[in-house]
Amino acid sequence: MSTTTSAVTPHDIENVTILGTGPAGLTAAIYAARANLSPLCVEGTQPGGQLTITTEVENFPGFPHGIQGPEMMVNFRQQAERFGTRFKQGDVQKVDLSKRPFTLTLADGSEVKTKTLIISTGASAKLLGLKNESRLMGRGVSACATCDGFFFRNQDIAIVGGGDTAMEEANFLTRFAKSVTLIHRRDTFRASKVMQDRTLRNPKIKVIYDTAVEDIVGENEVTALKLKNLKTGVFSDLAVTGLFVAIGHQPNTKLFQNQLPTDEAGYLIVQPGTTKTEIPGVFAAGDVADHVYRQAITAAGTGCMAAIDAERWLESQHG
Repeated sequence: MSTTTSAVTPHDIENVTILGTGPAGLTAAIYAARANLSPLCVEGTQPGGQLTITTEVENFPGFPHGIQGPEMMVNFRQQAERFGTRFKQGDVQKVDLSKRPFTLTLADGSEVKTKTLIISTGASAKLLGLKNESRLMGRGVSACATCDGFFFRNQDIAIVGGGDTAMEEANFLTRFAKSVTLIHRRDTFRASKVMQDRTLRNPKIKVIYDTAVEDIVGENEVTALKLKNLKTGVFSDLAVTGLFVAIGHQPNTKLFQNQLPTDEAGYLIVQPGTTKTEIPGVFAAGDVADHVYRQAITAAGTGCMAAIDAERWLESQHG
C-alpha cells in the first residue's frame, strides 16, 4: 500500500503510538520508553485488556504463587510509566493509514499524529446471537465468569463452550455455584487435555454434549434455557438462573478494515517472525494478530517485538 507524507510540524507528531493497554501494549510501551521514544498509549474502553477480568494468573513466569490479573496489569502500567510512557484515555473512532504521519481520531474529536503505530487492541468475547441474550445481559447472562460469578452463590448455572476458556471458567464458577452445567455443540472438546481432565473430575460440573442453546427464558432474569440436541433434534428445558458464554473471541480489528489485511477470522496478518503489517511503520502485537496461542506471555513477547521493530524502523528512516 502506498503512503504519502503530509506536512506537520515535528512537535505535533508522536514517535510511537500504542493502541491498547493489555500485556502486549504495555510491554511495547516499556520497551519503547526505555529506548527513549516517549511512547503514547491510547486506552480504550477496557484498560488493561482481558487480564483485568481474570482472577489468578498461574502460568506467567516469575510468579511462583500466581498473581491476580488486575494486579499484574497495574504492575505492567506502573513499569511503563516509570520509563516515561504517557497515557491518553478515549476510544479511537477512526484511523487513517494512507499517509504519514498516521492520524488517529478519538471520540472527543481530538487527533493523534504518529510516525509509527503499534496495534494491540486484543480480542473481545463472542456471543451466541440470541435475541434474549442481549436483553438479559447483566440479569443472568454474562460473558465474564470472573466478573460475575460471585453473584451466583448456591445457584444452578450453565456455561456454553468447549475450549480452554470454557473449562477454566466452569471450574472457577464452582467456587460459587451449587452446580455448573457445561453445554457443548460437539461430542469432543477443543480444550487441552489438562483442562478437560480438571473439568471432568469436578463433582460440581455436569456436561451436556451435542447440544445448542436455542433460547434463554425469563422476563427480568434468567429462569431456564431451551436446549436442542443437535443429533436427535429433541428439545429440552434446563432450569438455571445464570448463563455464561465462553465460545471464543473476535479480534478487535474493525478500525482497520480496508486498510490492513486480515485472515478469514479477522486477525491482522503480520510478516512471519515479525510484528510488521503490510504498511511500513504499522505493527500488530498480541491477540489482535494471534489466533493460535492467545496467552498473556505470548502477547507480552510480541509487544516486545513490536517496540523493537518500531525502533528499528524509525532508525532506518534517518539512515
